[in-house]
Amino acid sequence: MKFTKMHGIGNDYIYVNCFEEVVTDPSRMALVMSKQHFGVGSDGLVLIEPDDSADFGMRIFNSDGSEAEMCGNALRCIGKYVYERGMTNKTQITVNTKGGLKVLELHVEDGKVVSVTADMGSPELTPGNIPTTLTGDLVLKHRLQILGQTYFITCVNMGNPHAVIFVRDPEVVNLPEIGPIIENHPLFPRRTNVEFVRIIDRGILQMRVWERGAGETLACGTGASAALVAAVLGGLCDRSVQMKLTGGNLNLTWNAEDNHVYQTGPAAFVFDGTWIE
Repeated sequence: MKFTKMHGIGNDYIYVNCFEEVVTDPSRMALVMSKQHFGVGSDGLVLIEPDDSADFGMRIFNSDGSEAEMCGNALRCIGKYVYERGMTNKTQITVNTKGGLKVLELHVEDGKVVSVTADMGSPELTPGNIPTTLTGDLVLKHRLQILGQTYFITCVNMGNPHAVIFVRDPEVVNLPEIGPIIENHPLFPRRTNVEFVRIIDRGILQMRVWERGAGETLACGTGASAALVAAVLGGLCDRSVQMKLTGGNLNLTWNAEDNHVYQTGPAAFVFDGTWIE
């Protein structure tokens, strides 16, 4: 099976072109291929598929084999892949995901996609739709006790669930310890992604992320979008910011007119390979 490894600011996935390849058990393949040292090594597996209602379809499987609804960094990589591999000549394409239909604007220079703007859609703030067992109109700064410490979570769905926590310094957070506890907390019936965010100023934020089903990753596009929404709701930043992640930076805007979050960032090829079993 032919595959391509790509990354969006360090959030790396294995991509399979399902216009040409057949993946019969993607959960198992994600688990096996994503293993460091024994496999390709990645945050998961992404399938680029034909779709009746969009230019392309995307399915994404975490490194633990579970299927995710959405991934902003993977979306941008798909845009680069399909354009530079000659699968489309359009610079605006649609991609159908389990988190909804997404629109990508490809920024092309000399035949190469140098960056991609992804319309991440409208944030979902209704607790039951995130989903969380909490009630009310939205979950803003909800007090959560973990390992004797108090955290204040704001919950947002950006095609997948997120719990955003604002801290003075994300770098000192013991993410391998606290991340899986919040990810699997009973408040979240489908688990959750967890973001620890620092407000540097009203236009610059810093974030570390614990991804549901993958652990700590160098970046998370949906998480960055959720963090922006949570920060705006809390009155902590403007609607357009730069998000500093471990693997690089994203530019984000929560548009007041259409309520959509727009995210612009790079995508990069790493290598092509062939998987043999």
